[in-house]
Formats: sequence, structure tokens, C-alpha cells
Amino acid sequence: MNKTLVSSKANFGTLPVFLTAISTILGAIMFLRFGFAVGSVGFIGTLAIILIGHLVTIPTAMALAEIATNQKVEGGGEYFIISRSFGLNIGAAIGITLYLSQAVSVAFYVIAFAESFEAIKPWVLSEFGYEIYDNRLFSIPALLLLIWLMVTKGAVLGVKALYVVVTILAISLLFFFFGNTPFAETFDNSQLFNSVASDKSFFYVFAIIFPAFTGMTAGVGLSGDLRDPKKSIPLGTLSATILGMIIYIFIAYKLISSASVEDLVNNQLIMSKIAIWGPIIPIGLAAATISSAIGSFMVAPRTIQAIAGDKVFPNRFVNFWVSKGTKNNNEPRNATIVTSVIALLFVLMGDVNAVAEIISMFFMVTYGSLCLISFMQHFAADPSYRPSFKSKWYLSLLGAVMCIFLMFKINTPYAIAAISLMVALYFYISTKNDNKTGMATIFQGVIYQLSRTMQVFLQKTKKEKTEEAWRPALLCLSKSSFERYSALEMMKWISYRYGFGTYIHFEKDYFSEETKKNAELKLEKLIKNASTSESNVFLQTLIFPSNTAAIVQAIQQPGISGQPNNMMLFEYKKGEKEWLTSIIDNFNVLKTAKYDLCILASSDKGFGFKKDIHVWIRKEDYENANLMILLSYIILGHPDWKKGEIKIYATFPKEELLQEEKNLIELTSSGRLPISANNIRVLPIDENKSRIELINEYSADADLTLIGFQESMLKPDNSTEIFEGYDRIGNILFVNTLTSKFIK
Repeated sequence: MNKTLVSSKANFGTLPVFLTAISTILGAIMFLRFGFAVGSVGFIGTLAIILIGHLVTIPTAMALAEIATNQKVEGGGEYFIISRSFGLNIGAAIGITLYLSQAVSVAFYVIAFAESFEAIKPWVLSEFGYEIYDNRLFSIPALLLLIWLMVTKGAVLGVKALYVVVTILAISLLFFFFGNTPFAETFDNSQLFNSVASDKSFFYVFAIIFPAFTGMTAGVGLSGDLRDPKKSIPLGTLSATILGMIIYIFIAYKLISSASVEDLVNNQLIMSKIAIWGPIIPIGLAAATISSAIGSFMVAPRTIQAIAGDKVFPNRFVNFWVSKGTKNNNEPRNATIVTSVIALLFVLMGDVNAVAEIISMFFMVTYGSLCLISFMQHFAADPSYRPSFKSKWYLSLLGAVMCIFLMFKINTPYAIAAISLMVALYFYISTKNDNKTGMATIFQGVIYQLSRTMQVFLQKTKKEKTEEAWRPALLCLSKSSFERYSALEMMKWISYRYGFGTYIHFEKDYFSEETKKNAELKLEKLIKNASTSESNVFLQTLIFPSNTAAIVQAIQQPGISGQPNNMMLFEYKKGEKEWLTSIIDNFNVLKTAKYDLCILASSDKGFGFKKDIHVWIRKEDYENANLMILLSYIILGHPDWKKGEIKIYATFPKEELLQEEKNLIELTSSGRLPISANNIRVLPIDENKSRIELINEYSADADLTLIGFQESMLKPDNSTEIFEGYDRIGNILFVNTLTSKFIK
């Protein structure tokens, strides 16, 4: 936030927040359209509108009070709270639309103010013989006067004016409540529950009335001018919201019990027919609308001043000019001029009914965002989130859901337009402000909690242990993460869709502050590389002075998917025996853990063009065969292998060739594996040619070759011999399974 925005302020107390909110809540719609609502949907329907509307406003007010008591609220009100919670990019997208709705609201209230002069039009005609057709005769001078006062005097005069207009507003309501009519004398309270015949739907009337309840956050825009925002915002906002709801309920009762349905629907100033002194209602309307206009005129410039102070706009001069305040109390004079121009344009148009609906959409998005922030903070359980006022998570969730529901219920095209505009603003701001942070922090807390809940749930849930339900949960321990990337690539392919992978970079050293720091730097580099390649592999580092100790520690790592790990992958470079020997020497450890074992032999050729995967099977590979075929299928599912195909080579005695070929074709077709019968080749065992020679001959051009091995093949005096001799082929994945796999 720009320092100029918080250097000085007007030091208002709680009362201005309350007055700004209540004067906006009890505004033009209350005087002009509330009678229409009661006449259209009846007392019970109106009561439902009030209650449904406050299912949005009360959770929002409570969420706002909660967030405001957790952080230092500076200039910008709702924008400041949203941007500091969701990040500047999203905060600015919502903030700009919020500002536009606040600025256009000034014009809306001024136009409504002009409606209060309807009562004097007959008098002007009779006294001066002049008939007034255009209300802009009143609205334009009123706006110009308001602009002059706000530019020259600022918020201090605005607050003083609020005292006057709220007093007039209170008097007009008292005159209304104490008024009486002949209809009221014959009214029976049992008629409250009567249904009303109307051609207007419930949500049509709701759309007209709902903006009457949406002024509760108006006072938050004064946050930069408050002496104690953490106290004034919750107290002023909540008290105005609750008092406004109570007053509206009593107004609905007074209207239904004082006038007929026809009069309520057809006379928009019906309240003047009920009040003790009729002219007080147009005067109250004038006071209510001008106070709402003043409230919006005080809030809107401070919103855009805060946005410019965050350097959101792409032009440096625009940011500087709009964010600049006066020397004495940081009044947003330049921002007020911008707001005045927007308001004047809409007043000249004379009718903002269509615009008013989309304004309501922007307010709904703002309220929904505030409720969502509160809900997510509850769910994230961040220790730094310690508000002195606490709402309930279910109320915040209710408010957010209701906002979305009502947006589409009121006007679906406008709801889509409002959301689309904000999405477009978000992407535009993101491209222009690459250094701005997003909402990662708050979402991280939510993801942490969700991850913990799911992990615990999955651990407690009965595991499906059938052979058909098998999927790889793979661990990889590698010492050569930055020399060769073949192991990380293999993990990426297996973990792309079907499997889960944890890649552990092994630092062979003693644990110390220096080695720990070095391991953390390497982990950051790995994460960066993995992000570039869009890998789904979970990355870790491990520091141990012993290979055996590192392997033992690695196999005890918990599975990231909620199910235990079931497979281990090691990688070595062809021709190098040290790491391979350590792997084989610890075969019994892996056997104890009941892990399948995959050993990737990397060559200088790498994975070539990622087109051909060769699987070699022999009679002794009955257990390994299914695992090798499944792994081939899983690897082929990655986009890197989109042009790849699997070829199966099997070596059997001559007398078994036809039967084994038939078995393999049946296995691949019944298992719905993408392996053509033409790619299955059964070769006879040739006494004059070893199996290694066959593999070197047929798989010389393969990009990956899978070969099975068994524990019995590991010779005590030369345990690495079975991995040698494959000099003419590229990368090889040696596979040993300890549990049966079933291809269904």
C-alpha cells in the first residue's frame, strides 16, 4: 500500500461507519419501491425477501467484522481486505468492478433524489404555468453541487451532512409509523397471511428490492479515516445491518396494514399517504437518496485511491495522480474528480435501471468474496488468523453460496457478464503486473487441511487389496538427480495419471546445517525443474552417510496417496557398479517391505524418440510379465509417448510357441491393452544364441526395454552379472515383482 495512503487520516469514530451504512440501507428503494414489493408478494412474501436478502448481508457483515479484526485495515475498505487476503491480482479485479459500482451508485442515488421533486411538480405547474418533464433539471444541479462540496470539503463535510440527513430520515420514518389511514382502522391481522394475486414473480420483485439491503458495507470505505477500524467496522456495520432488517420488517407490516394492494402497487409514494404529514416522505426520500449519494461519494474515491496506491494500473502517472491525496488529511481529491466524471456521465443518461442490476451483481461478487475469505480462513486454520470477532464458518459458507445462487436467480446474463468482466480484468492485470502475488497463501492453508483430512480418512478406510485394483505407488531414491534425468522422467510418466510417485534425492553425507541447506537448495531446483515439465511427482531430499541406511529410511516413507507405497525405483548408469551393487545388496530389505523392484539402467542414448517400448518375457517371468505389461501401458498414457506403441517379445521352447502366442494375444485383448497382435512376437529358444544376444538384436532401436528378473538369478559372487551385456540397446527397466498382478 502506498505510504501516502496511511500517512494521515481524519480519525473518525464508529458513528460515521454506522451512519454511512444505515443511510445507504434505508435509501431510495425503501421510499419508492417497497410498497410495490408488499403489494406484489404480500406481507409473507416480503418477509421472505427480507430474510433471504439478509442471508447474504448478515453473513457478509459478520465476515467483514471478522476479517477487519484480524488485520490492520488501511485505506480502500473492502478492496483492501480482499486484496490482502486473495492477493493483488484478484483483489484488483474485484476492486475495479466494486469501484465502478460505487461510482455509478452515486448517479443512481442522485437520479432517485430527483424523484423526490415529483410532489412539487403540480405546484410549479399551477403557480408558474411551467410543466417539468425531465428530472435531470433537478439531478444535474444536485450532482454538481455534491461534486463541488466533496472536492472542496471532502469526507469531513460528508460526515457532517450525514448527521443532518439521517436526522431527517429518522423523523420521516417516525411520521410514517405514527400515521393512520381509514384502511388501517378496518384491517384485520389475519389478513397478513393472505396470498396476493400478482403477475410479478417472487424473484423479479426480489431483484428490485435486494439493493435496499446492500448498503451495510458502505462505511467500510472509510477505513483509512477511522481512528480504530478494528472496533468501528464490526460495531458500525453489524448494528446498521441488524437495525435495517428490523426497520424493514416493521415498514412491511405498516404498509400492508395501512393501504390496499392496488394503492401499494400503483402509488410509488404511498408512504406519504400514510404519514402524519405527507410532505415529510418526499423530504425523507431526498434526505435518504442524498445521504446514500454522499456515502457512495465518500467511499468510491477511496477505493480507487487504494487501487492506484498498489500500482495496479499499467500507467505509472495514472497510479501516482489517482493515489495522490491532500497534504492535511490525505483526501482523495483526484480520485473524487474521476468519480465525478463517471457519475455525471450516468446522470446525463437519465436512466440507470439496466445498469443498476449489473451493479448489484458486482456488489454480490464482493459480498461473496468476503464470505469466501472468512470461510477459507476458518477451514485453513492458520495460526496467524486470530480475529477478535469470530463469525461461524457455516454462516460464511452460506453467505458465499447464497451470493452465487441469487446472482443467477436475479439475472443470469448479467451474472455471467459480471463474472466474465472480472475474469477478463484479472487476466489483464496479471499480464501487466507479473510481480503481484496471487491467493496462494490462503489456499495453501486450505489445501493443507484438506490433504490432512483426506489422508486420515483414507488411512482409516478399508483398503481394496484385490489384484485387479492394483496401481503403482512408487518410491524412487536417486543420487544422480542432476547428472541424469531419466529416473525423474520415468517417475513423471508413471505418476501422470494412474500412479503416485515420490522422488527422493539422496545426498550421501552426514547431517549438518551446511548439508541441510545444500539439500534444501537442491530440492528447490528439483521442484522448479518438475514444475517446468508439469510433473505430478512429490519431491523430497534425504541425507545419510550410508547407502543402506538411506534405502531403509526411504522404504519407510508414507505414501502420498493415502495408500502405502508398493514399488521402488532405482537408477544407475550402465557400466557403473557401485550404486547398483548397493541396490542388490539390499534386496532382502525391499523383500521384507514387500516392494516390487524396478532398476533403470540409463544409457547415453536416453529414451530416444519415445516411440517403441519393448517388453521381453520368458517362461520364468510368469509373475513379472503382468507387471511389465501394466507398466508399459501406464507409461504409454503420458503425452510424451502419444506416438508410441508396445511390442511384446517372448522366448519359449519351440514346442510351446503357438500356445504361448495365443495366450499373450488373449491376455492383451481381454485386458483391453493397446497392443496389436502384430506386435506380439514369440521367439524360439536357440541354443546357439543367448537371450541377451536376442534382446540386443531385436531391441537395438527400442526407446525403452523392459526385462524381468528373479531373486534366484542373483549370484552371490557376482550379483550384478544379470544386468550386464545389454550394450547395443538404450535404456532398460529391469522389473521384479513380489506380489501377483492381474490384468482383467
